[in-house]
Amino acid sequence: MKTIFEVIQSPCLTEKGNLLQETQNKVVLKVNTRANKIEIKDAVERLFDVKVAKVSTSNMEGKKKRVGIKSIGRTSNWKKAYVTLAEGKINFLDEL
Repeated sequence: MKTIFEVIQSPCLTEKGNLLQETQNKVVLKVNTRANKIEIKDAVERLFDVKVAKVSTSNMEGKKKRVGIKSIGRTSNWKKAYVTLAEGKINFLDEL
């Protein structure tokens, strides 16, 4: 069993994420690649004291980056979770 801090890594503070939070009451989070929807739901409910209605996940492929003249590197793959809240609200920008 993973702890809640191993499951949730960070919020995705982007324009799309802010728009989803304002209009559809969804929160976008960067999560552990091995975490499943049940673990994500449990971690969000315990960490932020909110009620979660639905969790959708998406595996994001790492981008190609140039390292030097000829060699090409790659950033790590990561997982994104779209968490729909039934009750409550999470505001990341007020806590900064």
